[in-house]
Amino acid sequence: MGGLFSCSNTTSSNNSNMEQEVTTVVKPVLPFISRVGEGPIWDYKYNRLLWIDTQGSVFIYTPSNGINKEIKIDKMVGTVVPYSEDTVVVALKDGIYKLNLKTEQLFFLSAPEGGIETNKYNDGKCDSQGRLWVGTMDNNCEPHKANFFVFDGKNSKKVLENVTISNGVAWSLDNKTMYYQDTPTLNVSAFDFDEEKGEISNRREIIHFPENLGTPDGNTIDEEGMLWIANWGAACVTRWNPHTGELLQKIDVPALNVSAVAFGGENLDELYITTASYYMPEDKASHYPEAGKLFVVKPGVKGVKCNYMSFK
Repeated sequence: MGGLFSCSNTTSSNNSNMEQEVTTVVKPVLPFISRVGEGPIWDYKYNRLLWIDTQGSVFIYTPSNGINKEIKIDKMVGTVVPYSEDTVVVALKDGIYKLNLKTEQLFFLSAPEGGIETNKYNDGKCDSQGRLWVGTMDNNCEPHKANFFVFDGKNSKKVLENVTISNGVAWSLDNKTMYYQDTPTLNVSAFDFDEEKGEISNRREIIHFPENLGTPDGNTIDEEGMLWIANWGAACVTRWNPHTGELLQKIDVPALNVSAVAFGGENLDELYITTASYYMPEDKASHYPEAGKLFVVKPGVKGVKCNYMSFK
């Protein structure tokens, strides 16, 4: 989550004065309104969307029948990643768990951060080798109180410290670069990524968000290697060139707090967008009656298949 800003109806580049009108319209997928929708990921093996409400729910949405199954959990939920037909992996308030989608039972795996009760797990994704990269955040968003970890199914390792809110983990098409956001910094970072060893190095800032675009929340990569980012507090999603820092496209969303994005559908040509109904100023709420809904749009480009959790 991030700060609250307004968003214009045009797209512009950080590096030029280019502007263009965007006419792409997003549509609600379901009438259901989440409190803080987050973490969408397309489970392509089973043609379904996994997503969460951070306040304590895991959802399995199946477009073929329109069913959005909800599994309620009595803990905060930070992220969900696919593992098998019946099992997913979730990062909850106090650690990483397997969740059986049929029995709804949880099986504890690891607590990389230890017993820091003031922190909770937030956004994360798996790399091409099935390792889960996941960050934490302070319960009250206090700065520099959290960390970023990698978990291989058995062991975990801290890879970044003094983090505020880890969000948006993605990899370049050749798996040589990892993209990552510590949301309040307004920066998107790139790291050299060692796919075999699961190590990152050579951090550099590649994109800086202007104030009118809110703060960078969840992200995903498309088949052209461009980065899509959810703009919390700015009622839009944006597409960026991670090599040049150029803003390529902006799509308006009828929710102020846009939290995450994921390509899905059988052809991976649909962009699913999660939003939040929580954390809106009272004077803004009436302007966004659909805030908290799950949306979808066809942005004209396809995504890439997700990575699954692996236990070695």
